Parts: sequence; C-alpha cells; structure tokens
Amino acid sequence: MPKTQAGAQAGLDETDLAVLRALALTNKALAARLGLAESTCAYRIRALRDRGIIRGSRVQLALDILGFPIQAVIKVRLGSHDRDHVNRLYADLIRVPGVLQALHVAGEDDFHLYVAVESPQALRDLVLDHITVHRVVRQTQTQLVFETRDGAGALARLT
Repeated sequence: MPKTQAGAQAGLDETDLAVLRALALTNKALAARLGLAESTCAYRIRALRDRGIIRGSRVQLALDILGFPIQAVIKVRLGSHDRDHVNRLYADLIRVPGVLQALHVAGEDDFHLYVAVESPQALRDLVLDHITVHRVVRQTQTQLVFETRDGAGALARLT
C-alpha cells in the first residue's frame, strides 16, 4: 500500500503528513516547560548534541491509526559473517519501508528487525522481497508483536 493510501485511511492529508514528519517540541516550549531562558535551553541542547549525548529526537506515531496495525520482530540469521556482507546487508535492511528499527545482535540471530506493516500479506512480502533475497541470509523467524510499552529508560538509572 503506498504511503498516501495508508495516510488517507487514517483521514490524513498531505499537510497532516508533513506536520507529523516535522513534529518536534520547539525550543521555546521546552524552555517554558523547564523554566529556562530560551537562549540557555538552546545552548544546553546544542552542548548535549555536540557531546554526542543527544543523537536525535523522535515522535512516537500511532502506527495502527496510520494504517500499519501489524507489528513484528523478524529475526535474521546469516550463513556467512564476512564484514562486507554484514555491513551491506545492514545498510540495505534499514532502508526497507516498514522497518522501524534494526538491531545487529550477538547470539543465535544476527539481526532483529522491528517492523510495522498494513497486513499479513505485506509482512510476508517484506520478508520475501527484502530480506530472504540476500544470499547471506540463511534463516528468518517472524514473531508478531501484541503490544509494546516503554520502559523506564536509561535516565532512570542516573537518578
């Protein structure tokens, strides 16, 4: 399903989609929430980015409302662990539409992909058209996600 069809099903127009893509808490709003001057807040954020502590920011989307109600974790095992093949595959996997996160892991599996798609057929197609087509992939295992919840996060360990 093309991106515009999924958005249309959720009642979103192109402007809504543009807002979602660009959505971020403004420096002014963040400064007001923290009780800081805007310039101080901007300086602190820039310093945290420069130090590599902040690497980006994300908006958590309601995937089901956007037309992607099926979430899954796809475990990928490789037949060969040549560095170039692994790096090339990793680069390819993160470009697959529907892949929300790609983890390169140790253990029996080599990658775990967290994906969101519009249907069981789209999930099958994602695996067949974008993952198992790579010669280095030996096996995949797909697990449906029933629910996700955010954890306390790393900052909770610092308090």
